[in-house]
Amino acid sequence: MQQKISDSAYPLYDARWEHDACGTGFLAQISGEDSHSLIQTALDALTRLTHRGAQDADAETSDGAGLLTQIPRALLYDELQTQGISLPDLADLAVGVLFLPSQERSPHDYARSRQLIEQALNEVGLGWLRGQPLRWRNPPLDSTVLGTQARATAPSIAQLLLIRPPHLTLEEYERTLYYAQRLIEQRLQEAGINDCYIVSLSCMTIVYKGLLAPNELARFYLDLADPRFTSSFVIFHQRYSTNTFPSWPLAQPLRLLAHNGEINTLQGNRNWMQARAGALYSPLWGDRLDNLLPILQAGGSDSAQLDNILELLTHSGRDLLHSMQMLIPPAWENNSELESEQRAWCEYHAGLIEPWDGPAALPFSDGRVVGAALDRNGLRPARYTLTSNGLLILASEAGVVSCDPHEVVEKGRLGPGEMIAVDLEHGVLLRDSDIKAALAERQPYEQWIKQHLVR
Repeated sequence: MQQKISDSAYPLYDARWEHDACGTGFLAQISGEDSHSLIQTALDALTRLTHRGAQDADAETSDGAGLLTQIPRALLYDELQTQGISLPDLADLAVGVLFLPSQERSPHDYARSRQLIEQALNEVGLGWLRGQPLRWRNPPLDSTVLGTQARATAPSIAQLLLIRPPHLTLEEYERTLYYAQRLIEQRLQEAGINDCYIVSLSCMTIVYKGLLAPNELARFYLDLADPRFTSSFVIFHQRYSTNTFPSWPLAQPLRLLAHNGEINTLQGNRNWMQARAGALYSPLWGDRLDNLLPILQAGGSDSAQLDNILELLTHSGRDLLHSMQMLIPPAWENNSELESEQRAWCEYHAGLIEPWDGPAALPFSDGRVVGAALDRNGLRPARYTLTSNGLLILASEAGVVSCDPHEVVEKGRLGPGEMIAVDLEHGVLLRDSDIKAALAERQPYEQWIKQHLVR
Protein backbone atom coordinates (compact mmCIF):
# COMPACT_ATOMS: atom_id res chain seq x y z
CA MET A 1 0.00 0.00 0.00
CA GLN A 2 1.32 3.41 -0.94
CA GLN A 3 0.72 5.86 1.91
CA LYS A 4 0.21 9.45 0.81
CA ILE A 5 3.49 11.28 1.35
CA SER A 6 1.63 14.59 1.67
CA ASP A 7 -1.97 15.71 2.04
CA SER A 8 -3.26 19.13 1.01
CA ALA A 9 -5.63 19.10 3.98
CA TYR A 10 -2.63 18.80 6.33
CA PRO A 11 0.18 20.81 4.70
CA LEU A 12 2.66 20.24 7.54
CA TYR A 13 2.25 16.45 7.45
CA ASP A 14 4.85 14.36 5.60
CA ALA A 15 4.65 10.55 5.75
CA ARG A 16 8.42 10.27 5.25
CA TRP A 17 8.93 11.26 8.89
CA GLU A 18 6.57 8.73 10.42
CA HIS A 19 7.84 7.16 13.67
CA ASP A 20 6.33 5.12 16.50
CA ALA A 21 6.77 4.62 20.24
CA CYS A 22 5.16 1.35 21.14
CA GLY A 23 4.83 -1.67 23.38
CA THR A 24 5.95 -4.98 21.90
CA GLY A 25 7.33 -8.41 22.67
CA PHE A 26 7.07 -12.12 22.00
CA LEU A 27 6.35 -15.45 23.65
CA ALA A 28 8.06 -18.63 22.47
CA GLN A 29 7.77 -22.24 23.57
CA ILE A 30 11.37 -23.37 23.19
CA SER A 31 10.39 -26.98 22.49
CA GLY A 32 8.47 -25.81 19.41
CA GLU A 33 5.21 -27.26 20.76
CA ASP A 34 2.23 -25.29 19.52
CA SER A 35 -0.88 -24.55 21.56
CA HIS A 36 -3.89 -22.27 21.71
CA SER A 37 -3.06 -21.34 25.28
CA LEU A 38 0.00 -19.47 23.99
CA ILE A 39 -2.29 -17.32 21.82
CA GLN A 40 -4.44 -16.55 24.85
CA THR A 41 -1.39 -15.72 26.98
CA ALA A 42 -0.08 -13.40 24.28
CA LEU A 43 -3.42 -11.61 24.07
CA ASP A 44 -3.33 -11.13 27.85
CA ALA A 45 0.25 -9.83 27.64
CA LEU A 46 -0.74 -7.42 24.89
CA THR A 47 -3.66 -6.15 26.98
CA ARG A 48 -1.18 -5.32 29.74
CA LEU A 49 0.59 -3.06 27.24
CA THR A 50 -2.56 -1.05 26.47
CA HIS A 51 -1.07 1.96 28.27
CA ARG A 52 1.73 2.00 25.66
CA GLY A 53 -0.81 2.98 22.97
CA ALA A 54 -3.15 5.88 22.32
CA GLN A 55 -6.67 6.60 21.13
CA ASP A 56 -8.25 8.68 18.41
CA ALA A 57 -10.32 11.74 19.27
CA ASP A 58 -13.42 9.53 19.08
CA ALA A 59 -12.16 7.80 22.28
CA GLU A 60 -12.99 4.49 20.58
CA THR A 61 -10.24 3.86 18.01
CA SER A 62 -6.78 2.69 19.06
CA ASP A 63 -3.54 3.45 17.21
CA GLY A 64 -3.37 -0.24 16.38
CA ALA A 65 -2.51 -3.67 17.74
CA GLY A 66 -1.74 -7.07 16.30
CA LEU A 67 -0.17 -10.53 16.45
CA LEU A 68 2.27 -12.42 14.24
CA THR A 69 2.04 -16.22 14.63
CA GLN A 70 2.55 -19.47 12.81
CA ILE A 71 -0.19 -20.33 10.32
CA PRO A 72 -3.16 -22.01 12.10
CA ARG A 73 -2.96 -25.07 9.87
CA ALA A 74 -5.47 -27.22 11.78
CA LEU A 75 -8.14 -24.52 11.56
CA LEU A 76 -7.62 -23.92 7.83
CA TYR A 77 -7.24 -27.64 7.06
CA ASP A 78 -10.69 -28.30 8.51
CA GLU A 79 -12.17 -25.56 6.32
CA LEU A 80 -10.52 -26.93 3.17
CA GLN A 81 -11.77 -30.42 3.95
CA THR A 82 -15.34 -29.16 4.15
CA GLN A 83 -14.80 -27.83 0.61
CA GLY A 84 -13.59 -31.24 -0.58
CA ILE A 85 -9.89 -30.31 -0.72
CA SER A 86 -7.41 -32.57 1.07
CA LEU A 87 -3.78 -31.73 1.77
CA PRO A 88 -1.25 -34.57 1.91
CA ASP A 89 1.19 -32.24 3.68
CA LEU A 90 -0.02 -29.32 5.80
CA ALA A 91 3.37 -27.62 5.32
CA ASP A 92 2.37 -26.97 1.69
CA LEU A 93 -0.29 -24.45 2.76
CA ALA A 94 0.41 -20.73 2.39
CA VAL A 95 -1.86 -17.89 3.45
CA GLY A 96 -2.14 -14.35 2.22
CA VAL A 97 -3.84 -11.75 4.41
CA LEU A 98 -5.06 -8.71 2.49
CA PHE A 99 -6.49 -5.31 3.31
CA LEU A 100 -8.49 -4.71 0.13
CA PRO A 101 -10.17 -1.43 -0.82
CA SER A 102 -13.54 -1.26 0.90
CA GLN A 103 -16.13 -3.14 -1.11
CA GLU A 104 -18.75 -0.63 0.04
CA ARG A 105 -16.82 2.62 -0.44
CA SER A 106 -14.69 1.65 -3.47
CA PRO A 107 -16.37 -1.26 -5.30
CA HIS A 108 -14.41 -0.72 -8.53
CA ASP A 109 -11.01 -0.71 -6.81
CA TYR A 110 -12.07 -3.70 -4.72
CA ALA A 111 -12.88 -5.78 -7.81
CA ARG A 112 -9.82 -4.53 -9.71
CA SER A 113 -7.52 -5.36 -6.78
CA ARG A 114 -8.75 -8.94 -6.60
CA GLN A 115 -8.29 -9.27 -10.36
CA LEU A 116 -4.70 -7.96 -10.26
CA ILE A 117 -3.84 -10.24 -7.33
CA GLU A 118 -5.18 -13.32 -9.11
CA GLN A 119 -3.37 -12.39 -12.33
CA ALA A 120 -0.03 -12.00 -10.55
CA LEU A 121 -0.42 -15.30 -8.70
CA ASN A 122 -1.30 -17.08 -11.95
CA GLU A 123 1.75 -15.50 -13.58
CA VAL A 124 4.12 -17.02 -11.00
CA GLY A 125 2.37 -20.39 -10.99
CA LEU A 126 0.52 -20.11 -7.68
CA GLY A 127 -3.00 -19.46 -8.95
CA TRP A 128 -4.36 -22.99 -8.72
CA LEU A 129 -5.19 -25.15 -5.71
CA ARG A 130 -5.01 -28.86 -6.54
CA GLY A 131 -6.35 -28.25 -10.02
CA GLN A 132 -8.91 -25.69 -8.86
CA PRO A 133 -8.81 -21.87 -8.84
CA LEU A 134 -7.21 -20.33 -5.74
CA ARG A 135 -9.42 -20.02 -2.68
CA TRP A 136 -10.49 -16.71 -1.20
CA ARG A 137 -11.43 -16.88 2.47
CA ASN A 138 -13.47 -14.33 4.38
CA PRO A 139 -12.15 -14.61 7.94
CA PRO A 140 -14.93 -14.33 10.53
CA LEU A 141 -15.05 -10.76 11.86
CA ASP A 142 -17.19 -8.82 14.31
CA SER A 143 -17.20 -5.25 13.01
CA THR A 144 -19.34 -4.00 15.90
CA VAL A 145 -16.12 -3.98 17.94
CA LEU A 146 -14.63 -1.17 15.84
CA GLY A 147 -14.56 2.45 16.91
CA THR A 148 -16.01 5.20 14.74
CA GLN A 149 -12.77 6.12 12.95
CA ALA A 150 -11.65 2.50 12.60
CA ARG A 151 -14.99 1.59 11.02
CA ALA A 152 -14.92 4.59 8.68
CA THR A 153 -11.49 3.62 7.33
CA ALA A 154 -11.74 -0.18 7.60
CA PRO A 155 -10.61 -2.17 4.55
CA SER A 156 -12.32 -5.28 3.26
CA ILE A 157 -10.27 -8.02 4.91
CA ALA A 158 -9.71 -11.24 2.96
CA GLN A 159 -7.39 -14.22 3.00
CA LEU A 160 -5.97 -16.31 0.16
CA LEU A 161 -5.22 -20.02 0.59
CA LEU A 162 -2.44 -21.32 -1.65
CA ILE A 163 -0.79 -24.71 -2.08
CA ARG A 164 2.87 -25.35 -2.93
CA PRO A 165 3.31 -26.61 -6.49
CA PRO A 166 5.08 -29.99 -6.43
CA HIS A 167 8.03 -28.76 -8.53
CA LEU A 168 9.03 -26.13 -5.94
CA THR A 169 11.11 -26.84 -2.86
CA LEU A 170 9.96 -25.17 0.35
CA GLU A 171 12.72 -22.55 0.01
CA GLU A 172 11.74 -21.86 -3.61
CA TYR A 173 8.10 -21.68 -2.54
CA GLU A 174 8.86 -18.98 0.05
CA ARG A 175 10.88 -17.02 -2.50
CA THR A 176 8.08 -17.29 -5.07
CA LEU A 177 5.55 -16.00 -2.54
CA TYR A 178 7.76 -12.96 -1.90
CA TYR A 179 8.16 -12.43 -5.64
CA ALA A 180 4.38 -12.62 -6.09
CA GLN A 181 3.94 -10.07 -3.30
CA ARG A 182 6.27 -7.60 -5.00
CA LEU A 183 4.58 -8.14 -8.38
CA ILE A 184 1.18 -7.48 -6.84
CA GLU A 185 2.44 -4.30 -5.17
CA GLN A 186 3.86 -3.07 -8.49
CA ARG A 187 0.65 -3.81 -10.40
CA LEU A 188 -1.45 -2.04 -7.78
CA GLN A 189 0.78 1.01 -7.96
CA GLU A 190 0.60 1.05 -11.77
CA ALA A 191 -3.20 0.85 -11.54
CA GLY A 192 -3.27 3.81 -9.13
CA ILE A 193 -4.81 1.73 -6.33
CA ASN A 194 -3.33 3.10 -3.11
CA ASP A 195 -5.58 1.49 -0.51
CA CYS A 196 -4.76 -2.18 -1.03
CA TYR A 197 -2.16 -3.68 1.31
CA ILE A 198 -0.65 -7.15 1.69
CA VAL A 199 -0.57 -7.77 5.43
CA SER A 200 1.31 -11.06 5.05
CA LEU A 201 1.89 -13.69 2.36
CA SER A 202 3.80 -16.70 3.65
CA CYS A 203 3.83 -20.46 4.04
CA MET A 204 5.13 -20.07 7.61
CA THR A 205 3.53 -17.08 9.33
CA ILE A 206 0.37 -15.00 9.41
CA VAL A 207 -0.46 -11.53 10.76
CA TYR A 208 -3.69 -10.35 12.38
CA LYS A 209 -3.71 -6.60 13.03
CA GLY A 210 -5.76 -3.43 12.72
CA LEU A 211 -6.92 -0.19 14.29
CA LEU A 212 -7.85 -2.05 17.44
CA ALA A 213 -7.11 -1.95 21.14
CA PRO A 214 -5.47 -5.10 22.53
CA ASN A 215 -8.66 -6.25 24.25
CA GLU A 216 -10.56 -5.90 20.95
CA LEU A 217 -8.25 -8.03 18.82
CA ALA A 218 -9.75 -11.48 19.52
CA ARG A 219 -13.28 -10.04 19.57
CA PHE A 220 -12.80 -8.62 16.06
CA TYR A 221 -10.76 -11.48 14.54
CA LEU A 222 -12.80 -14.47 15.69
CA ASP A 223 -10.10 -16.87 14.42
CA LEU A 224 -7.97 -15.87 17.41
CA ALA A 225 -10.59 -17.24 19.82
CA ASP A 226 -10.85 -20.57 17.99
CA PRO A 227 -9.20 -23.44 19.95
CA ARG A 228 -7.85 -24.81 16.64
CA PHE A 229 -5.69 -21.69 16.25
CA THR A 230 -2.33 -22.81 17.64
CA SER A 231 1.25 -21.57 17.45
CA SER A 232 4.57 -22.18 19.20
CA PHE A 233 5.36 -18.45 19.25
CA VAL A 234 3.52 -15.13 19.15
CA ILE A 235 4.88 -11.65 18.46
CA PHE A 236 2.58 -8.92 19.80
CA HIS A 237 2.53 -5.17 19.31
CA GLN A 238 0.62 -2.15 20.65
CA ARG A 239 1.24 0.94 18.54
CA TYR A 240 1.67 4.50 19.74
CA SER A 241 2.05 6.77 16.73
CA THR A 242 4.06 9.72 18.01
CA ASN A 243 3.85 11.92 14.92
CA THR A 244 1.74 9.96 12.46
CA PHE A 245 -1.81 9.38 11.36
CA PRO A 246 -2.87 5.92 12.58
CA SER A 247 -3.97 3.63 9.77
CA TRP A 248 -4.82 -0.04 9.30
CA PRO A 249 -1.66 -0.88 7.28
CA LEU A 250 0.69 0.87 9.72
CA ALA A 251 -0.53 -1.22 12.65
CA GLN A 252 2.01 -3.86 13.61
CA PRO A 253 3.48 -6.49 13.57
CA LEU A 254 4.69 -6.20 10.00
CA ARG A 255 5.54 -9.25 7.89
CA LEU A 256 8.75 -10.19 9.73
CA LEU A 257 9.12 -7.82 12.66
CA ALA A 258 7.57 -5.51 15.21
CA HIS A 259 9.29 -2.32 16.30
CA ASN A 260 9.41 -0.13 19.38
CA GLY A 261 11.45 2.97 18.64
CA GLU A 262 12.56 4.88 15.59
CA ILE A 263 15.22 4.75 12.89
CA ASN A 264 17.11 8.04 13.09
CA THR A 265 19.27 7.31 10.04
CA LEU A 266 16.21 6.65 7.87
CA GLN A 267 16.77 9.30 5.21
CA GLY A 268 20.34 8.13 4.65
CA ASN A 269 19.22 4.49 4.54
CA ARG A 270 16.61 5.37 1.92
CA ASN A 271 19.10 7.31 -0.19
CA TRP A 272 21.69 4.53 -0.11
CA MET A 273 19.12 1.87 -1.02
CA GLN A 274 17.99 3.98 -3.97
CA ALA A 275 21.57 4.66 -5.05
CA ARG A 276 22.60 1.00 -5.08
CA ALA A 277 19.41 -0.31 -6.71
CA GLY A 278 21.05 -0.52 -10.15
CA ALA A 279 23.97 -2.53 -8.79
CA LEU A 280 21.94 -5.16 -6.95
CA TYR A 281 22.47 -8.71 -8.15
CA SER A 282 21.67 -12.19 -6.93
CA PRO A 283 21.90 -15.51 -8.81
CA LEU A 284 18.71 -16.48 -6.98
CA TRP A 285 16.80 -13.71 -8.77
CA GLY A 286 18.59 -13.16 -12.08
CA ASP A 287 16.51 -11.04 -14.46
CA ARG A 288 13.56 -11.08 -12.05
CA LEU A 289 15.37 -8.69 -9.71
CA ASP A 290 14.00 -5.67 -11.59
CA ASN A 291 10.50 -6.68 -10.50
CA LEU A 292 11.54 -6.33 -6.85
CA LEU A 293 12.43 -2.64 -7.23
CA PRO A 294 12.06 -0.30 -5.51
CA ILE A 295 12.86 -2.32 -2.41
CA LEU A 296 11.51 0.33 -0.02
CA GLN A 297 7.86 1.18 -0.53
CA ALA A 298 7.23 4.91 -0.75
CA GLY A 299 5.15 6.32 2.07
CA GLY A 300 5.92 3.50 4.50
CA SER A 301 6.93 4.25 8.07
CA ASP A 302 10.49 3.68 9.27
CA SER A 303 9.37 0.32 10.69
CA ALA A 304 7.71 -0.71 7.42
CA GLN A 305 10.76 0.15 5.34
CA LEU A 306 13.08 -1.72 7.70
CA ASP A 307 10.75 -4.69 7.22
CA ASN A 308 11.02 -4.22 3.42
CA ILE A 309 14.81 -4.58 3.39
CA LEU A 310 14.69 -7.45 5.90
CA GLU A 311 12.34 -9.31 3.53
CA LEU A 312 14.74 -8.85 0.62
CA LEU A 313 17.75 -10.13 2.56
CA THR A 314 15.99 -13.18 4.00
CA HIS A 315 14.63 -14.21 0.59
CA SER A 316 17.97 -13.70 -1.15
CA GLY A 317 20.12 -16.33 0.52
CA ARG A 318 20.70 -15.10 4.08
CA ASP A 319 18.88 -16.41 7.14
CA LEU A 320 16.94 -14.19 9.51
CA LEU A 321 19.58 -13.86 12.26
CA HIS A 322 22.26 -13.01 9.70
CA SER A 323 20.02 -10.40 8.08
CA MET A 324 19.01 -8.80 11.38
CA GLN A 325 22.60 -8.35 12.53
CA MET A 326 23.50 -6.81 9.16
CA LEU A 327 20.79 -4.18 9.64
CA ILE A 328 21.11 -3.68 13.42
CA PRO A 329 24.81 -4.36 14.12
CA PRO A 330 26.52 -3.92 17.49
CA ALA A 331 28.90 -1.01 18.11
CA TRP A 332 32.05 -2.81 17.00
CA GLU A 333 34.50 -0.17 15.74
CA ASN A 334 36.00 0.82 19.10
CA ASN A 335 35.25 -2.32 21.08
CA SER A 336 38.69 -3.61 22.07
CA GLU A 337 37.18 -6.72 23.69
CA LEU A 338 35.50 -7.95 20.50
CA GLU A 339 37.01 -11.16 19.12
CA SER A 340 38.82 -10.76 15.82
CA GLU A 341 36.44 -13.11 13.95
CA GLN A 342 33.40 -11.11 15.04
CA ARG A 343 35.13 -7.81 14.25
CA ALA A 344 35.88 -9.12 10.75
CA TRP A 345 32.22 -10.13 10.31
CA CYS A 346 31.07 -6.63 11.23
CA GLU A 347 33.68 -4.89 9.07
CA TYR A 348 32.88 -7.08 6.07
CA HIS A 349 29.15 -6.40 6.26
CA ALA A 350 29.69 -2.68 6.92
CA GLY A 351 30.94 -2.58 3.34
CA LEU A 352 27.68 -4.07 2.08
CA ILE A 353 25.03 -2.06 3.91
CA GLU A 354 24.75 0.79 6.39
CA PRO A 355 23.24 0.22 9.85
CA TRP A 356 19.61 1.18 10.36
CA ASP A 357 20.40 3.08 13.50
CA GLY A 358 18.32 4.59 16.27
CA PRO A 359 16.59 3.55 19.48
CA ALA A 360 14.93 0.25 18.58
CA ALA A 361 13.72 -2.96 20.20
CA LEU A 362 12.80 -5.40 17.44
CA PRO A 363 11.06 -8.76 17.92
CA PHE A 364 11.23 -10.75 14.67
CA SER A 365 10.31 -14.14 13.22
CA ASP A 366 10.12 -16.08 9.98
CA GLY A 367 8.23 -18.95 11.60
CA ARG A 368 11.35 -21.04 12.17
CA VAL A 369 13.29 -18.67 14.39
CA VAL A 370 11.81 -16.08 16.73
CA GLY A 371 13.93 -13.53 18.54
CA ALA A 372 14.59 -9.91 19.36
CA ALA A 373 17.38 -7.42 18.73
CA LEU A 374 18.27 -4.21 20.54
CA ASP A 375 19.93 -1.17 18.99
CA ARG A 376 23.65 -0.58 19.51
CA ASN A 377 23.01 2.12 22.13
CA GLY A 378 20.48 0.08 24.10
CA LEU A 379 17.95 2.91 24.11
CA ARG A 380 14.77 0.81 24.25
CA PRO A 381 13.83 -1.67 27.00
CA ALA A 382 13.73 -5.39 26.18
CA ARG A 383 13.31 -7.54 29.30
CA TYR A 384 13.03 -11.31 29.24
CA THR A 385 11.99 -14.15 31.53
CA LEU A 386 12.70 -17.85 31.04
CA THR A 387 10.37 -20.24 32.86
CA SER A 388 10.80 -23.81 34.04
CA ASN A 389 8.32 -25.06 31.42
CA GLY A 390 10.46 -23.69 28.60
CA LEU A 391 8.56 -20.49 27.88
CA LEU A 392 10.63 -17.46 26.86
CA ILE A 393 8.89 -14.14 27.48
CA LEU A 394 10.35 -10.90 26.10
CA ALA A 395 8.62 -7.53 26.21
CA SER A 396 9.02 -3.78 26.46
CA GLU A 397 8.52 -4.08 30.19
CA ALA A 398 8.41 -6.69 32.91
CA GLY A 399 5.18 -8.22 34.18
CA VAL A 400 3.28 -8.78 30.94
CA VAL A 401 2.90 -12.47 31.87
CA SER A 402 2.31 -13.50 35.48
CA CYS A 403 4.77 -16.14 36.69
CA ASP A 404 5.05 -17.70 40.13
CA PRO A 405 8.55 -17.16 41.57
CA HIS A 406 9.32 -20.89 41.57
CA GLU A 407 8.63 -21.01 37.80
CA VAL A 408 11.26 -18.40 36.94
CA VAL A 409 14.58 -19.91 35.84
CA GLU A 410 16.18 -16.69 34.63
CA LYS A 411 15.43 -13.00 34.29
CA GLY A 412 17.40 -10.45 32.34
CA ARG A 413 17.40 -7.78 29.68
CA LEU A 414 19.05 -7.32 26.32
CA GLY A 415 22.09 -5.08 26.38
CA PRO A 416 23.18 -2.68 23.61
CA GLY A 417 23.53 -4.46 20.27
CA GLU A 418 22.45 -7.82 21.69
CA MET A 419 20.07 -10.47 20.38
CA ILE A 420 18.26 -13.44 21.85
CA ALA A 421 16.41 -16.05 19.80
CA VAL A 422 14.74 -19.45 19.79
CA ASP A 423 15.30 -22.01 17.05
CA LEU A 424 11.81 -23.50 17.01
CA GLU A 425 12.69 -26.32 14.61
CA HIS A 426 15.45 -27.69 16.85
CA GLY A 427 14.11 -26.53 20.22
CA VAL A 428 17.18 -24.47 21.12
CA LEU A 429 17.54 -21.17 22.99
CA LEU A 430 20.17 -19.03 21.26
CA ARG A 431 21.94 -16.41 23.34
CA ASP A 432 23.74 -13.38 21.96
CA SER A 433 27.24 -14.88 22.22
CA ASP A 434 26.06 -18.07 20.48
CA ILE A 435 24.45 -16.14 17.63
CA LYS A 436 27.43 -13.86 17.00
CA ALA A 437 29.98 -16.67 17.21
CA ALA A 438 28.02 -18.85 14.79
CA LEU A 439 27.67 -16.01 12.28
CA ALA A 440 31.38 -15.18 12.46
CA GLU A 441 32.39 -18.80 11.80
CA ARG A 442 30.31 -19.30 8.65
CA GLN A 443 32.84 -17.79 6.25
CA PRO A 444 36.54 -16.79 6.44
CA TYR A 445 35.64 -13.12 6.89
CA GLU A 446 38.95 -12.27 8.55
CA GLN A 447 40.90 -13.71 5.63
CA TRP A 448 38.70 -11.91 3.11
CA ILE A 449 39.23 -8.59 4.90
CA LYS A 450 43.02 -9.01 4.93
CA GLN A 451 43.19 -10.02 1.27
CA HIS A 452 40.67 -7.72 -0.35
CA LEU A 453 39.93 -4.64 1.77
CA VAL A 454 41.74 -1.51 0.60
CA ARG A 455 42.28 0.72 3.64
